[in-house]
Order: sequence, then C-alpha cells, then structure tokens
Amino acid sequence: MIDISILGRAGDLPIAADFHSSEGVMALFGQSGAGKSTITKMIAGLIRPDAGRIAINGDTLFDSGKGIDVPVRRRRIGHVFQEARLFPHLSVRSNLTFARLAGRRIEPAAFDEVVELLGIAPLLARRPGSLSGGEKQRVAIGRALLSSPRALVMDEPLASLDPGRKAEILPFLDRLCHESRIPIIYVSHALEEVARLADTLTIVSQGRTVATGPIAEIMTRLDLGVATGRHEAGSIIEGRVVGQDADWGLTTLSVEDQLLQVPSREIAVGATVRLRIRARDVSIAIGATDGLSIRNRLSVSIEAITDESGPYAELLCRVGRQPLRARLTRASVADLDLHPGKTVTALIKTIAIDRREITGV
Repeated sequence: MIDISILGRAGDLPIAADFHSSEGVMALFGQSGAGKSTITKMIAGLIRPDAGRIAINGDTLFDSGKGIDVPVRRRRIGHVFQEARLFPHLSVRSNLTFARLAGRRIEPAAFDEVVELLGIAPLLARRPGSLSGGEKQRVAIGRALLSSPRALVMDEPLASLDPGRKAEILPFLDRLCHESRIPIIYVSHALEEVARLADTLTIVSQGRTVATGPIAEIMTRLDLGVATGRHEAGSIIEGRVVGQDADWGLTTLSVEDQLLQVPSREIAVGATVRLRIRARDVSIAIGATDGLSIRNRLSVSIEAITDESGPYAELLCRVGRQPLRARLTRASVADLDLHPGKTVTALIKTIAIDRREITGV
C-alpha cells in the first residue's frame, strides 16, 4: 500500500504529487526533468516536503499536520539508482552481506532467496569491476532487497545500459516485480519498461502528477498524449495462450474470444500474458480484409476520436472490455467515416509485436 499526497519545491520546480496504489508495482512515468526523482527523494526523506502525507503499508513516514517526519535511516526505503554504486573493494557476496547486516536481516534463507531470484549465484566471488552493467544492476537490486526495506524505489535503473544489457536484465526485473512481497516504485521515462513491469501508472509532468490508475487505462487515455509522448503511446492487452505453432514460430492468444498471433514465446498453453501494442502499429478497415499479409484482425468498437488540427487523430477502441489505441491520419478518419459507436476491424502486424513486449502475468 502506497499513499502519497505532498507539496514542495526543488529549486524552481514546484512539486504536487498525489497518488495511491494498493498492490503490485507503481510506476512514475514522465519525461526527463519532470520531477520523478525529486518525488522519490521526498518519499525516502532525502528532501523534505513543505506539506502533505507519506505512508507505506499503513506506516506514516511524513505528516506535516501531525508533525511526523521519520528520519531517513528509519524509513527503510531501498533505493536502486542508475549507477550500481557497489563497494569496488568487496566481492559481490560481501556487498550483499554488508547490506543484509545493515538491514539486520541475517536469515540465510533470505540471502539464498534473493540470489536465486536475481540469478547472481555465479557472480558471488567476483568484484564489481569485472561485472557487466546488467550484472552490476542485479547485484545492486539484491543489495537493496537484503537491507530489509519497507519499500523499494527503482530510479531509472536501466537508463545507463545499452539495449543489449537492458534485454539481459529485464527478465530478472520482470520476475522481481511480480514475485516481490514489498511495494515497488519504478521510475522511468521509457514507456516500454513501464508497460512491461508496472501494474499502476502515475504520469508526472512539470512536477505534478497529472493522472494515476491501472496501467491499461492510463496508457489509452487520449488526453495524455503530450505527457506520455505520442511516438511510443499504445495499449496493454491481456490474453490467454491457446496454441503454439512451432513450424511458423508463432504463439496464438485468445483476447476477448478473438485470436491474436504473436512471435513465439515459451509460455505454457493456458497461461495469461500481457502484451504492448503501439498505437502507430494499428490500422483500421471497414470492409473485407481478404488478401492481406496482416494476420491479426480484431473486431473492435470505436469509443472516442480526438479532435485535432494536425495530420493525425487518435482513436480509442474496445476489444470486448479491453481498450485498444490506434493512430491514423485525419484524412483516413474522414475517408472511412469513422465515428464513436462504429464497429470496425483493427489490423495488427504480428511482426510489430516485439517478443520483449510480451510478458507473463
């Protein structure tokens, strides 16, 4: 349980943060300089808000009205930064042990559990200087977990990694976020990371939290284009695996009783998965769709269309109960006579759904 309602200032940037999360991973998303890191520093006690309240799991850490301001060392907020910040003269094991003792968490079972979760057993005897960027970040996450934190703040943990290293660490972060028993606040300006890892999404812009809620709902809000960035805007869709086609390397999902094919993933039939579909990868048809190479054709109803003056328009559609966002030219909207309430066919290229965008739930 995360309960944040604070006002403050960092330099010339006013801060007004108000968001709440009952379970899962809370993501703070916004462009660089939006104020995300400042908000997490206020949560950790590194910056004092002018007013408001901060509570995690029912424990009040700050309440200006009641005069409560718990010191940093007693807040027990585990922090993972862009840089791993490991002790260079200590082995990986010693880095982890130091954190475990500092947090007074000395159960061997807990140590083994974290090592197994992050896949760092082969690294224990090595020193940080011999590790890759992704390996250092996994050790840094392990150190934070072993400090017995009340909550874990991950502040742009992949920002300094190249795409290869990001791909290396994302599966471990995915597992951590879905198996951890402590609240996690994940800070990022990379929408693909947030879409994969978060359950609840809070948009931060110019120091203010402008929207918060379930990630599938927030990502399809048509009024948040400026804050989320149009290029990467899209939808989160959940489906159930109903088949694997080894010959063609495809996995078939059932999404609201309609079939969707994605690049093959080793996920068991019957499992529920979540995938991200970019708005720019969705086309719309109103007639017959024979003779197309696009395999995914979903019947959807149009719920809303933005009224804009530029070349593009954003559509919010529904696949059953689930939202699907599409970006078309305004000319296409006019030519096809698209309007709210109309049932159309959404066309999605299988190749447009990257394997990295498909995760188990």
